[in-house]
Amino acid sequence: MAVSEQSSSGETAESFADLLNQSLGKGGRLEGAVLKGTIVSIDGDAAMVDVGLKAEGRIPLKEFEKAGESEVLALGDVVEVYLERMENRHGEVSLSREKARREEAWTQLEKQYEANERVTGRIFGRVKGGFTVDLGGAVAFLPGSQVDIRPMRDITPLMHTEQPFQILKMDRSRGNIVVSRRAVLEETRAEQRSELVASLKEGQIFTGLVKNITDYGAFVDLGGVDGLLHVTDISWRRINHPTEALNVGQQVQVQVIRFNPETQRISLGMKQLEADPWDGVAAKYPVGATYNGRVTNITDYGAFVELEPGIEGLVHVSEMSWTKKNVHPGKIVSTSQEVEVMVLDVDPVKRRVSLGLKQCLENPWEDFAAKCPPDTEMEGEIKNITEFGLFVGLPGEIDGMVHLSDIDWNRIGEDAVRDYAKGQVVKVKVLDVDVEKERISLGIKQLSDDPFAGTVDSIRKGEVITCTVAASVENGIEVTLGDGALGFIRKSELSRERSEQRPDRFAVGEKVDAKITNIDKKTRRITLSIKAREMDEEKQAVAEYGSTESGASLGDILGAALNKAQAERSKMAEGDADTDK
Repeated sequence: MAVSEQSSSGETAESFADLLNQSLGKGGRLEGAVLKGTIVSIDGDAAMVDVGLKAEGRIPLKEFEKAGESEVLALGDVVEVYLERMENRHGEVSLSREKARREEAWTQLEKQYEANERVTGRIFGRVKGGFTVDLGGAVAFLPGSQVDIRPMRDITPLMHTEQPFQILKMDRSRGNIVVSRRAVLEETRAEQRSELVASLKEGQIFTGLVKNITDYGAFVDLGGVDGLLHVTDISWRRINHPTEALNVGQQVQVQVIRFNPETQRISLGMKQLEADPWDGVAAKYPVGATYNGRVTNITDYGAFVELEPGIEGLVHVSEMSWTKKNVHPGKIVSTSQEVEVMVLDVDPVKRRVSLGLKQCLENPWEDFAAKCPPDTEMEGEIKNITEFGLFVGLPGEIDGMVHLSDIDWNRIGEDAVRDYAKGQVVKVKVLDVDVEKERISLGIKQLSDDPFAGTVDSIRKGEVITCTVAASVENGIEVTLGDGALGFIRKSELSRERSEQRPDRFAVGEKVDAKITNIDKKTRRITLSIKAREMDEEKQAVAEYGSTESGASLGDILGAALNKAQAERSKMAEGDADTDK
């Protein structure tokens, strides 16, 4: 009976195993298969599952947890489990819920991978170089570069929420799956781009996201397509760099101002959605009115002053100071400085406002003209010496110029200017004041009377006068005559005798008699001749004392003439001496 029972029991076991193996397919084995089981008890941190074998299997409760979530279990729940071994050392069936879920997921994922379909998963953890994603039981790797189209600093909003992914690689033997969220976004973005570009028109208004910022502007994502928001179209006011008004990730409202369907380039604007501050600018800022503004930018040619957000005017370097010429604007004003300016010109078409800084200050040229009319004498310090003359500092921090021709009556400017040095204080006379051209002409020689004019009035051509040797030069001698006017006797006119035509035989200060041969008022030049005087005296002597043909010797004739001339000159000299006394 026992044998019969044993035989019957063996047959039953064999029959059950055969049936089970048949249910697994040809050559099927229990171990490594996914079976359905029933939860018969929950004890502490494990659940007992009956899969229809002679023993039950224990599965830790944590294996029933999905990525980042807990699963609520109850007695009688039917679950799929993975049969690892028929019996472990405790006599129990070794089961795994986690492996069952993974096997099921892998099978489904392989089908989707082959069909190039998207899969759904949840990001639940961080690992080196990326993140872990639960794909319904199978764990995949999401590289950091594949999270989004652009780098994301914080992916917290994406954690534990269902996201679409594209499988990039699968290797079941190694258990590796690599997925990409970026590929899905790019595909979706391409679809959105096509739809958006097809309906895009100039003037449309969008709410976009600042994607990237450069020196020349910002790229704004309009939802599948990017547009360039140039720095000049961000605001009506001056913006030197886009970061002054925008941040990456900021949501902005923009208008399409230009769109090229061929190149698909989109130009966007923000300021176009605001009122144009230049409307009615001429009425708001009439010429001649003064306003307070802020210096926003300084260049080599001037400074820009903001009158209101979006309205800037240029103060040209020539309109910055009455006195500081050829000075960089940065040495007169500084960025962000508050200044008072006057409106000089408004051009609404070219959107330009010309401003003046110096016009809000007292004009030192007008003040000087009122206080120091022509013929005013004053003292000043020589600020500079140039090829044109001397620049002399005057009251009001302005300069006047003494031209080379106004330094000395008798000497040429190049020679006369050598007597002066920078920093020297000199006395000058105001000759002319041109307020409009900001020029003041000064003179030094005008402090005394013109010796040439005085002398010319008292002499005439052909007259013999006594003059004083002022200098001996190579081609003649310079002499002073009358009230100090200069005259010149050429070397050939120093004597009748060639042997006596030597400038070096005349000493400075020596008195000589000479005949005036020419007076040139334009060049202020008087030329004289000793030779002509001697020849005239000879003719006169011959006429008075006879000729050599009458028996008188030339020596006697000239001797008598010279004695007479000497006597006359001595008499005149005595008269001049008495006059001086």
